[in-house]
Parts: sequence; C-alpha cells; structure tokens
Amino acid sequence: MNEAPEAPALLPPVDVIEDAAGITLYADLPGVPKDKLSVRVDGEQLVIEGDIALEVPKDLEATHVEVSLPRYRRVFTLSKELDTARMSAELSQGVLKLHIQKAEHAKPRRIDVQIG
Repeated sequence: MNEAPEAPALLPPVDVIEDAAGITLYADLPGVPKDKLSVRVDGEQLVIEGDIALEVPKDLEATHVEVSLPRYRRVFTLSKELDTARMSAELSQGVLKLHIQKAEHAKPRRIDVQIG
C-alpha cells in the first residue's frame, strides 16, 4: 500500500534530559495552541506534531516571512527502557514538557548483601 508522503514541516528544537527516573523532553513549539498539538506513541516511536496558529491581521501583508511552514513535526525512536504508559505532557508558553518514566525493570535498584 502506498502512503502519502509527509507534508513538509519545521523541526522544533528539543532538549532531552535523562535521570534515574526517566527522561524529560522540552520541545520549542511557538505559535502552537493546545488544540493543534498532537503527542502520540506509535509502536516504538514518539511523534510530536503541531500546527502553527499565527494569524496576520486582514489589513496587513507580511513583507518578510522567516517561518514559511505552518507546522512542526518531530519523531523519536523510544528505548524499551521507557514506560510509555507512564507519560505526562504540559504545554506552557510555547514549550512542550514531556516526561516519560523508566520501566521498573530499567530503574537502578539496590541489592542487599547478606553476611553468611
């Protein structure tokens, strides 16, 4: 089956921070309202998509445009160490903060040593 090619999109800048509990991802998505943002897990991939909602007033015309594409899209392959059922996402002032916890089997754990 032939799939339609993806529409061109901007790659949002992303910072990923890992700690013992999991990863936190910060994606810059200026101009994307919550209702135009899609965050989903598809198999082993995390897909972030957002449509930019920047409106130019009717009586004005842009003479210079640096953001020429109306959407963002970024895809990441997720590690099997991450528990995609335990994710949280928050959008604030154009920045998406996404936290994915590590699976229990991947978290560091302390092993008690017995004296014999």
